Amino acid sequence: MSYKAPIADIRFTLDQIVDFDALIATQAFEGLDSDLVETILNEAGKLAASVMAPLNKVGDEHGARLEDRSVKTAPGFAAAYRAFVDGGWNAVPFSADHGGQGLPWTLAIAVQEMWHAANMALGLCPMLSQGAVEAISAHGSPALKATYLDRLVSGEWTGTMNLTEPQAGSDVGALTTRAVPQADGTYRIYGTKIYITFGDHDMAENILHLVLARLPDAMIGTRGISLFLVPKFLVNADGTLGARNDAYCIGLEEKLGIHGSPTCTMAFGEGEGAIGYLVGAENRGMACMFTMMNNARLSVGLQGVAIAERAFQLGLAYANDRRQGKPFGLQHDVREMIPIVAHPDVRRMLLTMKSTIAATRAICFATAMALDLARAHPDAETREAQRLRADLLTPIAKGFSTDMGVEMASLGVQIHGGAGFIERTGAAQHLRDARIAPIDEGTNGIQAIDLASRKVGLGNGAAIAALIADMRAIAADAHKITSPDFAVICAHLDPAIDAFSESADWLLAVAKTAAYEALAGATPFLRQAGLVLGGALLVKGAVAASALIAAGDSRKDYLASKIALARFFIENMSSQAKGLSVSIKAGTDPLYAINPDMLSA
Repeated sequence: MSYKAPIADIRFTLDQIVDFDALIATQAFEGLDSDLVETILNEAGKLAASVMAPLNKVGDEHGARLEDRSVKTAPGFAAAYRAFVDGGWNAVPFSADHGGQGLPWTLAIAVQEMWHAANMALGLCPMLSQGAVEAISAHGSPALKATYLDRLVSGEWTGTMNLTEPQAGSDVGALTTRAVPQADGTYRIYGTKIYITFGDHDMAENILHLVLARLPDAMIGTRGISLFLVPKFLVNADGTLGARNDAYCIGLEEKLGIHGSPTCTMAFGEGEGAIGYLVGAENRGMACMFTMMNNARLSVGLQGVAIAERAFQLGLAYANDRRQGKPFGLQHDVREMIPIVAHPDVRRMLLTMKSTIAATRAICFATAMALDLARAHPDAETREAQRLRADLLTPIAKGFSTDMGVEMASLGVQIHGGAGFIERTGAAQHLRDARIAPIDEGTNGIQAIDLASRKVGLGNGAAIAALIADMRAIAADAHKITSPDFAVICAHLDPAIDAFSESADWLLAVAKTAAYEALAGATPFLRQAGLVLGGALLVKGAVAASALIAAGDSRKDYLASKIALARFFIENMSSQAKGLSVSIKAGTDPLYAINPDMLSA
């Protein structure tokens, strides 16, 4: 089975959960209306399903190969990427000043879900390019913008992010790549970077590497890091491509998944030195790079949503087709075997997947909406509040969604049973591909630490207080609806929000006096945040669905399913929040009760 874009679910999330109309109402996006949104989503869905999805297994089986320091991508990848560029898809969220379409990030994120679900390996290339656009737009000099942005925005050229070195992973401050100033204002870059996604390929004629490096007199640590743009091919004054720069892929990683995406070891300056151009100020590279990383973290979170959706679609099709077993209590010879979708445990797995996809999609879209409103809302106070909301939600969107992506892809294998462990069904690829997302762009442990130690305290706790207040308002609306479903929803949502609020208060207090106690509970707190926020957002959609049904909307069965999914998620997933409070507040004693020597005994 291939992929079908879930347009109706994406549109429901935009319209009924994250209030996309509020963004349209700002009038900051010329020509943006509901009809345009519908057209964009439908056309993106066609490209994802017809061009990108058929290459998913091709990329997994063929991978990329290195030939004479040049990378050849899997068959069909270059043509698919050209179709993507020719359709203007790379330019969706970027300024018209450089050829972009000037549309909201929220809409771009909705479209990106389709790329990653159709072909996660291929979707990584434009994702990295979009981060490069953000970094150069925010920090690049006028000359750099004039030379590189138009073709980077269009997708004609692609971008990369070069942070990691063999001895410098999460501790970026340990990097040793050197940047030597030249008389003409350029820099010569010397060093090796590893794990560079699409560091080289044959899908675009030029690749722009954003490279972290250290100046000769720079201090140690992250405060001594600068950011440089290092093109694969230098660019002449008239905009044509010039000489090949001294930046080459010298190795490709053999990976668990995303085989179609080349993961390169990049050598800069093995000869006379790679020519680079400073982005931003000297020794301010981390600030520049975080512009790119924050963009990428939301997109990686969306990968978790996307791969879960792809795994769900495959699992649902299999569950409908596969016949095994009989209705409980009947003998085999009484009735022929039934589709496994009828069995309670399979139904539980499918509903867990479907509801979790809806919850994580809502979290990612809500994060994108906050980013858009922080830029576009006419009121300065609202813009600041939304900036804080986006900062708070980003680690939840990245960490929770990617953890759930792995868990849902694993359920997809389980639904298939033994067939899921066999490569030909495709279920195993989804699980293998999903596993990179909790590691990429800051591991989920780092996202949890960021949330528990920094983001909870934003605005002296005002940001998380506002989020909790919004969730309580959703719960209050749910209490107004009289029905068995909403009675169950409210019975579990209220205590889940209470548990999350108490955990946040505890972390705010502890982080000031006992940082390690807060860090010990960071990971369960991130999961609690995702379970409660995701549940609250689904309930918001359920309240909207109830109102639409009452108003006579013709989609009665579809809307009723939104209420049922919200109930399932609240009852089965968000209800875990109270138990997680124990782990959050357990502190360091259980973690350090056994020393490393005893662990190995």
